[in-house]
This record gives sequence, C-alpha cells and structure tokens, in this order.
Amino acid sequence: MGHDFEDVAVKENAPQLLEEALRRKRRLCMIGTGAMSDPYLHCEEQLGLTRQCLELIAKYGFGATVLTKSDRVLRDLDLLQKIQQNAKCVVQMTLTTWNETLCRILEPHVCTTRRRYEVLKIMQANGIPTVVWLTPILPFLNDTEQNLRGILEYCFDAGVKGICCFGMGVTLREGDREFFYAQLDKHFPGMKEQYIRRFGNAYECSSPNQARLMTIFRESCAKYDVMYEPNQIFAYLREFPECHRQLSLF
Repeated sequence: MGHDFEDVAVKENAPQLLEEALRRKRRLCMIGTGAMSDPYLHCEEQLGLTRQCLELIAKYGFGATVLTKSDRVLRDLDLLQKIQQNAKCVVQMTLTTWNETLCRILEPHVCTTRRRYEVLKIMQANGIPTVVWLTPILPFLNDTEQNLRGILEYCFDAGVKGICCFGMGVTLREGDREFFYAQLDKHFPGMKEQYIRRFGNAYECSSPNQARLMTIFRESCAKYDVMYEPNQIFAYLREFPECHRQLSLF
C-alpha cells in the first residue's frame, strides 16, 4: 500500500450501490459483510454506513451476516433483530486469544475477547444466531491447550452455531511477514528468530501443537453439537429460509 496501514478508503456511496443491487435481485438471499474489512471500524461511529446498509437489507426483506471484532455491533441490535425476525441474521465474531493481557498486545485496537464473548451472549439472549472464527492461531503465542479450551468454553456457553477453523496456525504473505516480524521484535524479543528457524519464508506456518489441538477442537465441538467443518458453516451462512423466500412472491 502507498499509505499508512491504519488509513482506510471509505466507499461513501456504499448504501446507494447496495440499494441498486437489492432492487435488481429477483430472489431474496443472504447479504454478507466483514470478509475483507471490519464493518465496525472506529470511523463507523461517525459515518454510519454499515447501519444504513442494514436498514436497506431490513427494508427489502433480505438476510444478513455480519463479521466483526467490535462491540459497536450492539449499536445496531435493533436492526439485527428486525432482520432476524423477518428473514435471517447471523453475527460472526473472531475469537483467538483467551488471555486478556496477550489479547491486548495482539489486537490492540479492538475490544478484548472477554468483551466479544459478552456480545455473543447478548446476541444469544436476543435470539440472533452466532458463528465464531477461530483464526489465526499464532505458533508459540496462543497455540496452547489452555487458550483453546478457554475460547471453546466461551463459545459453548454463548450457544454459537458454529466455529470456523482452518487449522492451528497463521499464513504470512510477503509484506505481512515483515510487519508481523517487526511486531514480534517489539513485543516478544527473540521470537522472530524462532519463526525463521521453524518456518523460513513459508506461507503456511502451522503450530507444532496442531494435531493435538485439532483433535481437542473437533471432539469438543462434536460433544456440544456445534458445527466445525468450514463447508458446513459456509452453507449455513448462505442458506436463506425458504418460508421467507416464498412469502416474497406475494
């Protein structure tokens, strides 16, 4: 990028573009946001673009999935409830680090895991289904059994529908790796060298504990009847309730 990492480009006409697209759709479906950028960045407090988009989704009877790390999603709880009542709404949150002190280091600009768990509980109390993303897991930092079991306990207590995990590890592209290593030098002196010795310039950096942690993950999800296969979770997120789809014809 040719600008600072923290800078964002705002698509101010996003609501207008969304409304045009919704009007052209012949069938109701799920509308997703959050895959490329969190829809509840700090600037959303002033811009309100995400709220405008949710208002349009509710107005036209579509469903919505929202992926975020922010408790700002609670501001729009009224719209999420309306979408859920009329179609389907799923709130997705990323949880990776059970230890709050470590979480504040790894994710300094968002609310901590404990607060995100509280958001999931609020969604549960209001009848809004949730999905958790358990990624990335950083080798030598949060790839421990204690961390995994702590996150899973939060998920099961909050009644999540699914936990999406692609393995215990992290992917590092060129550019990402340099930024990540600089942060390791800043917060965890000597750990960069561990990464270099173990992974070199590999894109996929899997935890040495991956096999054991994935066994715990799969067995625990099966015990609590929580979806954990990514394809199954994606199918659930895409699925639009047929009862509402049929009603849209009249």
